[in-house]
Amino acid sequence: MGSHAEDVTRLLQEWRSGRQDALERLMPLVYEELHVIASRHMAREWRVGALQTTALVSEAYLKLVGQRDVDWQSRAHFFAIAATMMRRILVDNARRDRRVRHGGGAMAVPLDDVPALPQPVTVDAVDALALDAALRKLEALDPEQARIVELRFFGGLTVEETAEVAGISPATVKREWALAKGWLYRELTGQADP
Repeated sequence: MGSHAEDVTRLLQEWRSGRQDALERLMPLVYEELHVIASRHMAREWRVGALQTTALVSEAYLKLVGQRDVDWQSRAHFFAIAATMMRRILVDNARRDRRVRHGGGAMAVPLDDVPALPQPVTVDAVDALALDAALRKLEALDPEQARIVELRFFGGLTVEETAEVAGISPATVKREWALAKGWLYRELTGQADP
């Protein structure tokens, strides 16, 4: 790990010990990486509703600021928690979007009164929920694989960072990551691995 990672870890620990100025110094160091993680999510299947990348980063930031009781271990630990928060935000947003799309308290209008152009349907929101459901299923079957997917896919952590956070070897991360990807592919498509 370079000095950047050490700076992030030190600032997280100072912030936890009550130094408010540490948070002010920390956020410029991590904001860009949070934005990269959020951009990666938004570029994939997670284009849900009206949520934009910056809004996702902001929501995740607010949730991170509220995590005063976390014993921050490292930079990788911070981004693992950020990834989990972003995933939850995206899933909540997809659920909200789905409720709205399916009526969600809207006034019922007879079909003859509906304007000629239908509302566009966001298939991605359904995909996000399907992925979340598949991950929950995987978590029940193999919690370690589910955690690796969360850290690698949602957190954008490297194999080495994932190994550090999960407390396992990089070789185990690689093996379990490959198995988890195959399982998720089969679960989401109903087909064997490509």
